[in-house]
Amino acid sequence: MPTPDYDPKEVAALQADQLASAVSAGRAAFAAAPDLEALAHEHTRHLGPRSPVALGRRELGALPPQARADAGRRVNDALTALQSAYDERRVELERDRDAHVLRDETVDVTLPWDRRPPGARHPLTLVQERVADIFVAMGWEVAEGPEAEAEWLNFDALNIPPHHPTREEQDTLWIDPPTAGLCMRTHTSPVQLRALLERGAPCYVVVPGRVYRNDPLDATHSPVFHQLEGIAVDEGLTMGDLRGTLDLLATAMFGPDVRTRLRPDHFPFTEPSAEVDLLCWVCHGTSTDPGAPACRTCGSEGWIEWGGCGMVHPVVLMSAGLDPDHFSGFAFGMGLERTLMPLHDMADIRDLVEGDVRVSLTLGVEG
Repeated sequence: MPTPDYDPKEVAALQADQLASAVSAGRAAFAAAPDLEALAHEHTRHLGPRSPVALGRRELGALPPQARADAGRRVNDALTALQSAYDERRVELERDRDAHVLRDETVDVTLPWDRRPPGARHPLTLVQERVADIFVAMGWEVAEGPEAEAEWLNFDALNIPPHHPTREEQDTLWIDPPTAGLCMRTHTSPVQLRALLERGAPCYVVVPGRVYRNDPLDATHSPVFHQLEGIAVDEGLTMGDLRGTLDLLATAMFGPDVRTRLRPDHFPFTEPSAEVDLLCWVCHGTSTDPGAPACRTCGSEGWIEWGGCGMVHPVVLMSAGLDPDHFSGFAFGMGLERTLMPLHDMADIRDLVEGDVRVSLTLGVEG
């Protein structure tokens, strides 16, 4: 028979002074936590499954019934005190975090509404996108290609023979080794051929891009410049379609009063070929009249050279695997710098590439 007044020795972890010490240590740790991450770490130490109070709670089963109830109350009181201290500190830290976020991420509604950064996009970019938009509106596609191009695509497939002077080093920038057959493209015409090889016919593609020539940098020439070329291949296309396309482009770029003319010329990849001229938009051709004042823009010639064009040569069509007896096409190309300079009465092409921010601020305004 058990003795009614038996007083067993309690487990050390369940003694009142040990539990009080654990509560005190937990409260101090919670109060000292500088942020929610540190508080979560302290929660694991003082309220987690390996915390002193949790380990002491596991020992309740080892006590006889006379001592278990009293020890259980002490453990529950300790857990309640620790949980209360943790919850209070968490509320404080969450409040501090929210206030910090509101302070750092606040929006000053008194700032100017126009959030566009100072400066402007480069005028060459704007002209290139403007021309591309014109052709996209007509149902054409915009194509791109590599700037380091295969010799076959840059020359041979475009009916440029091996002895042609444009293949020589004074005109073309070749990539070492010479046997690689690679060069920096001298025009964007190779992309036209790539488009024909990929899409077949019918094909309506416009190609803006950067090209390279072994030219000195001066007021009117640059070793790196931009071209815009277009090609249309379909059944029954004629020079009349070419003329209408160029007139539409000129009108969209320079206004409804502009006029174009075609002068016979020769290009290896078109036959027949022609130069495209624009009626001077300053003097409207009147500077050629006797006694008329001189025009600086066109040099008193009345017309300004714009680019080249013509009907696609049968050799080019055959290079793309198309039957020239069934399909015909036209192509054209012009320099974007030459298109931009007359629009803004610029005399030196170097102004576009020397990084003067005033060029972009003055000319790079989207209309």
